[in-house]
Amino acid sequence: MDPFPSLPSLGPSAPRFLGLDVGGTKIAAGVVDADGHIVEQMPSVPCPAADQEAMLKAAVLLIQALRSRHPDVAGVGVGVAGLVDWPEGRIRTAPNSAFRDAPLRRLLRDATGLPTVVDNDANTACWAEYRLGHSASYMAFVTVGTGVGGGLVLDDRLFRGSSGVGTEIGHMIVDPHGTERCGCGTVGCLEPLASGPALARYAALAEAGRPTGGPGARTAGRRRVTGEDVTAAAQAGDPAARAQLARVGHWLGIGIATLVNLFDVELIVLGGGVAGAGEPLLTPVRESFEEYVTARAHRTLPDLRLTRCGPEAGWVGAALLARDGFSAQPREVVRTSVT
Repeated sequence: MDPFPSLPSLGPSAPRFLGLDVGGTKIAAGVVDADGHIVEQMPSVPCPAADQEAMLKAAVLLIQALRSRHPDVAGVGVGVAGLVDWPEGRIRTAPNSAFRDAPLRRLLRDATGLPTVVDNDANTACWAEYRLGHSASYMAFVTVGTGVGGGLVLDDRLFRGSSGVGTEIGHMIVDPHGTERCGCGTVGCLEPLASGPALARYAALAEAGRPTGGPGARTAGRRRVTGEDVTAAAQAGDPAARAQLARVGHWLGIGIATLVNLFDVELIVLGGGVAGAGEPLLTPVRESFEEYVTARAHRTLPDLRLTRCGPEAGWVGAALLARDGFSAQPREVVRTSVT
């Protein structure tokens, strides 16, 4: 059964749209119809993150394979981890791949002949949640996995900032006097305090002080404890694992409070692998958020919910961006000086 509700129909002869979610190690892809239903989802394929040309070739081959089975595809949407200029679709830099100053939108459009949009992967996932999962004109999507990312919908439009590289939620400064340095080089970012690797680090530190028991005991001597280990143990009721999730939830709550203080959203949606822990994470997030949000007693607090679109959100949202922009494709950016 298709997990997504329908969009307003474009009519019986409406085309289909293709979406890609390009990560650091793999590409997920599929096709949706004009009503937002998944027509085909391909298994994720590995991609050589260290080679920009090879990554581009892998993406083109996926598009061609899907298009051969769906000749009515009318547009391509791509979500990419990294700083992406909008609407130009140029990747300024990407933390886990070789893309540097890469005009990906133009390259894919020229290679396939199809209208193409390229955006940050957290933005595309946010768009899927907004269009298919939740009804809120002002919402924030926070994804918690290997990193912390997110997107904002304000007045029913994706908010990207002046050039498309806004809403880097994982790089909000929440602990400037801390000791954990982010992958971006800064001390104090939310990401190294509230991501999957942070959860694993907290658990490893706890294990080092407690030789028996805990979420990593069953894997002792074989491999290092992972965020997935801690999440599974927390869901099984392990108190030590729940304590580490609570630590992640504390920092997430602070970050979410900042988002609400700035943008007054009505809904917060949590996605990503760590969010799969469910209530063992949601409860401490809510508690921390309510502690740090401004004027708690004098405002209506936003709902905090888990993702409805799941791991498909990135590529499905990218396809929906292509659908929603089909009648008015993004123009090439022409920059002029202001005197």
